[in-house]
Amino acid sequence: MTKPSISVIKNIFHRQQASQSLSDNIKSGIGGIFAIASIAWLSSLTNSLLLMAPFGASCVLLFSLPNSPLSQPANVIGGHLVSSLIGIVLAQHLPSEWWSLGLAVGLSISAMGILRITHPPAGADPLVIFMGGFGWEYLVFPVISGCLLLTLIASLFHKWPFHKWSSKIKYPNK
Repeated sequence: MTKPSISVIKNIFHRQQASQSLSDNIKSGIGGIFAIASIAWLSSLTNSLLLMAPFGASCVLLFSLPNSPLSQPANVIGGHLVSSLIGIVLAQHLPSEWWSLGLAVGLSISAMGILRITHPPAGADPLVIFMGGFGWEYLVFPVISGCLLLTLIASLFHKWPFHKWSSKIKYPNK
């Protein structure tokens, strides 16, 4: 193997993410467990759709990278709302084809960027909507209601006595 090939392989496997303490990583996992379990339980209790698959990815940001601009409530709520809105509008007017799925995701990415509410997990919302055949009610249950619950849980969780584990976390950022 030549030197450039080894360099390429090293670059592929180089980790850019800063390391976190074991306690921060455990806290992140506990946050995800608590948030998803709570919303799933409330969904079951109220017989309302409050949970959608992209919320699992939102939990990664909310609990693992809570200081990130992409994790802030405006981004979580706004990103999911805008992307879902785009998904619903396009799904009602376009066939569910490879190009319409791509268009919906691309428009969602652009809209979130323009509005400065980028939240990467929200990029999956149009795909969920197209593939699930969801309509306008999906904006309220689970998008808005679930996002509000998720950000509330994250906010309360990061203020909980776990703060002794990591003093670097302030959620939401202000």
